[in-house]
Amino acid sequence: MMTIAVSEDQIAPALLTVSPPVLFFFLGAAATLAGSKIVIPKAVTRMLSVYLLWAIGFKGGVELATHGLTQQGGLAIGLGLALALIVPMVAFTVTKRLVDAANAAALSACYGSVSVVTFLTACSVLDQRGLAYGGHMVATMALMEAPAIVVALGLLRMHERKHGGLNDAGGTTTVTVGVRTRAPGWGAVLHEALLNGPVVVLLGSLIIGVLTGQNGYKTFKPLCTDVFPGVLAFFLLDLGVLAARRLPAIVRTPVGVPIFALVAPVAFAGLAIVCARLIGVSHGDAVLLAVLAASASYIAAPAALRLAVPSADPGVYVSMSLGVTFPFNILAGIPLYSTMVDGLWK
Repeated sequence: MMTIAVSEDQIAPALLTVSPPVLFFFLGAAATLAGSKIVIPKAVTRMLSVYLLWAIGFKGGVELATHGLTQQGGLAIGLGLALALIVPMVAFTVTKRLVDAANAAALSACYGSVSVVTFLTACSVLDQRGLAYGGHMVATMALMEAPAIVVALGLLRMHERKHGGLNDAGGTTTVTVGVRTRAPGWGAVLHEALLNGPVVVLLGSLIIGVLTGQNGYKTFKPLCTDVFPGVLAFFLLDLGVLAARRLPAIVRTPVGVPIFALVAPVAFAGLAIVCARLIGVSHGDAVLLAVLAASASYIAAPAALRLAVPSADPGVYVSMSLGVTFPFNILAGIPLYSTMVDGLWK
């Protein structure tokens, strides 16, 4: 299991755990709202994101090589996949009452998929607490990326057939400048969902970690473990800036959508926690499953949605996932879910 050695008096309750990377996210958001100009070059942020994916994937692979895929691991992966199928169905049912079908499908894809950075932040918090979790959770996260996108597109296609291509507001679901656009084939959508850069780096690093095991970890330990919190802090600083810049788009959306973006994470996390308790998932894995169920993708899913649902407005689904749900999970959600799990597992 992945853990660090700490004395018992160093382990703080979840709500009192202060994670420096989280504070850097708050710094970026607060500085931007105050009018300060914090600029991190895009090339640097891309490099930071590749590093974070590599580090968590490689460490997860090493843990799998060391301990193997246990029954606990199989349960966690199975529950993660089930959540990736259930969450977009629930999200689509709710959001199609708030927005048109295309945007409802986009929102359900984002909320059914996962946020890698939210997962990484949760791992950092668990490491600070000395709470163990399995390397198989990296595989769980990677496997939860694509299913929700496919489910959301299937729901949209079913809705179009049922309503003759009309959305709930009476307009066409895939219109560009008044002309019906041809949706791309499933092959193109699956290619974008499964072979986009983040997923390839994550799964590739996981496989390399499995193949090299502890010998590989000894070589990379200073880079993939010791440097990790600092890199995460810089990355979250940049995301704080981006989240603050999304506020104008959030204000323009129907009021029910931001409410969904705040309520849905808690509801989905609660569902994950209850299911994890019923099937006997370990304490640390349950926290991460709750975080994954509560998170919303703002990288992988939007990349696929640009191809699959061109009429959906990124100002809706990206603004909600990055501008509302991501900050909520980073600042309040992770400690809340940790406390919920603590209460049931102790």
